[in-house]
Amino acid sequence: MNCPAAELKIAISTESPAWSIVPEPERLAERACCAAMVAAGAADRKCEVSILLSDNDEVAKLNQIWRGKTGPTNVLSFPALSPAGLPEDAIVPLGDIMLAFGQVRQEAEVQGKSLQAHYCHLVIHGLLHLLGYDHEDDCAAERMEAIEIAALKTIGLSNPYKEIAGTGPVA
Repeated sequence: MNCPAAELKIAISTESPAWSIVPEPERLAERACCAAMVAAGAADRKCEVSILLSDNDEVAKLNQIWRGKTGPTNVLSFPALSPAGLPEDAIVPLGDIMLAFGQVRQEAEVQGKSLQAHYCHLVIHGLLHLLGYDHEDDCAAERMEAIEIAALKTIGLSNPYKEIAGTGPVA
């Protein structure tokens, strides 16, 4: 799959059959990744990313191993090491994004948004991590959220961080 906004190649693998209820996950991921690259000012980069659509159990295992945290999370990002000596025009691997179906579906329901909208948000969030963004402190979180909001807006999705009455911020 190619991204017209950037030279971005996206490979999607589906490990969990539960993801079959999301129509056209490849097209949604391409739109989300392209929007993220543009919003992050990285549209001129030549890169590739892989996305694994998995389940809560597999994500929980990797969350424990790599982050020392118990249980599943919605998205994990694994940045690739940049190989030395690549030609200037080479496509550079950014890394891998892994999503947990059960967690993503549950959050979408609780937050009152479509599964597709939450999926797009988390693909954008994961890609921004691969580009070096984080939310370890308030300043970094605000910067990352602003890019997410801008990217989502370009694909017709609303701000996921707005307050919903009685629930606090939505992420």
